[in-house]
Amino acid sequence: MKELDCFGLSCPIPVVNTKKAIKDNPEGLDVLVDNVAAKENVSRFGKAMGYNVEVTEMDGGWRISLRK
Repeated sequence: MKELDCFGLSCPIPVVNTKKAIKDNPEGLDVLVDNVAAKENVSRFGKAMGYNVEVTEMDGGWRISLRK
């Protein structure tokens, strides 16, 4: 599964990058974020696009798995 590293990026950039990456990976991807706003916004975007969203805490941030 593709991994999109959005560490160090503030919103709305993680959501914009996720939207672009989903076009090339419609089956899903993992998005790495390091702030609460990005975690919430990327998760909300994934759910709105019909993906199953799973958030896992990792060292320094979160992994958001978007799966169809």
